Amino acid sequence: MILSSAKRLFRRFRGDTKATVTVEFAILMPLFFMLLTSTVELGMVVLRQSQLERALDIAVRNIRLTTGSAPQHDVVRDQICDLSGFIDNCSTSLRLEMVQLDPFAWVDVNEQVDCISKPEEVLPVRGFSNTGRSNDLMLIRACMRFKPLFSGWGFGESLSTADPEGLVSLVAVSAFVQEPK
Repeated sequence: MILSSAKRLFRRFRGDTKATVTVEFAILMPLFFMLLTSTVELGMVVLRQSQLERALDIAVRNIRLTTGSAPQHDVVRDQICDLSGFIDNCSTSLRLEMVQLDPFAWVDVNEQVDCISKPEEVLPVRGFSNTGRSNDLMLIRACMRFKPLFSGWGFGESLSTADPEGLVSLVAVSAFVQEPK
């Protein structure tokens, strides 16, 4: 009895073509939504990266042109934060490193860029050497961390899986030569 009524119901369901568009919509809509959110997420990452690089370049230009001054970490960080505009909680999520390099006796800079892992955690400034003399080669790195807009979906999810807190790191690097005094 139950088996024959189930067969009848299945035949009637199989023969009905009214909801075929709804089934296609239900299958394809999550894919289109994931594509849309991934596009927005990628656009925001590219925008943040380009704004960070632009702000670092302008800050480095100001350092280079103010010959004789010794820039302090907090002043440079605040200048980058003001110029960027896309860094949330900038004083805690942006970390700078400036090292003096000798082009004639080259020593590689540590490839591992340490970013701030938690806003509550206070880390000392890593190698912010502002003692460059005339014609010294200086390298400055800025690392910012942020939470993706769609951290649980699409591209944002794949970005945030590498970090246990779900944050993404962006790094900008610039080099300059101290102008002669």
